[in-house]
Amino acid sequence: MTESVVRSGAGEGARPVPPTGRQFTIAAGGYRAVLTEVGAGLRALTFEGRPLVVDYPEDHAPVGGAGQLLIPWPNRVKDGRYVFGGEERRLAVTEPKTGNAAHGFVRSLPWTVSSRDAAAVEFRLRLFPQLGYPHVLDLTAAYSIGPTGLLAEVSAVNVGGGTAPYGIGAHPYLTLGTGRVDEAVLELPAAEWAPVDDRKIPTGRRDVEGTEYDFRSPRPIGSLVLDTPFTALARGEDGLVRVRLRAADGSHGVELWAGDGVRWLQLFTGDTLAEPYRRAGVAVEPMSCPPNAFGTGEDLITLAPGDGVTHRWGISALPSGG
Repeated sequence: MTESVVRSGAGEGARPVPPTGRQFTIAAGGYRAVLTEVGAGLRALTFEGRPLVVDYPEDHAPVGGAGQLLIPWPNRVKDGRYVFGGEERRLAVTEPKTGNAAHGFVRSLPWTVSSRDAAAVEFRLRLFPQLGYPHVLDLTAAYSIGPTGLLAEVSAVNVGGGTAPYGIGAHPYLTLGTGRVDEAVLELPAAEWAPVDDRKIPTGRRDVEGTEYDFRSPRPIGSLVLDTPFTALARGEDGLVRVRLRAADGSHGVELWAGDGVRWLQLFTGDTLAEPYRRAGVAVEPMSCPPNAFGTGEDLITLAPGDGVTHRWGISALPSGG
């Protein structure tokens, strides 16, 4: 038996399809963002040419989950197993190193652009049942840019027939654009942190007071290695929690804010990433629930048929001394 190869006929000059599919650029007020068809992810964000997030080349897959959306659970589910509605379920183990199910389903799926203009793009995806998750969700990820930076609004509606467990996360890496994060000054208004085991599953909750995890007052990150969930988040009068990363000299900075549905923040200093990405930024991951929420039920959202929920977060440049 012989095999035949069918060629597309596009010719040697045909442009390869990027791993993240079509790229969509939006811009306004000095900000510029690039969003991707695969995963409805954030590949790049700049302000007046200065990077605000760690980006990656168009012809590469996301590095360390950069900019991805994590739905219908953020972080990890221990052993890929959980009980919901009295039924034991098993998700695919997608992180063999830890033996866990990691970061949901949608970050590798192509989304459809439902609307687009110069400063905004909206993606949609109907998530059909997956192994261990027998539900149907209609998802929307809307990104827009204005004078205050990037706004992301992510919504889910349960269009299936049974109640569905749900959580969401996002995975942007904030950066100052040059150097390591060691000299960067971090401000994180979180009163509690969760230690994790060697499989990255929380083992409890602790007060940050008197520990190296207390960044309620801004201070340099130094050599601290973070891959850590934080909660008990303090909010401003506008109801938003704000995480700030500033240059040591105060010349510039970047802020991630999140709305009231975001109860947890995972911070990751990228120590396991290959160069040049290692400690080039800090992943500040807004999450509605902690790691292993499918297993513990902590802060887990349950969507009855017809129910929907929206989460909002954004990224802005900080001015000198701001």
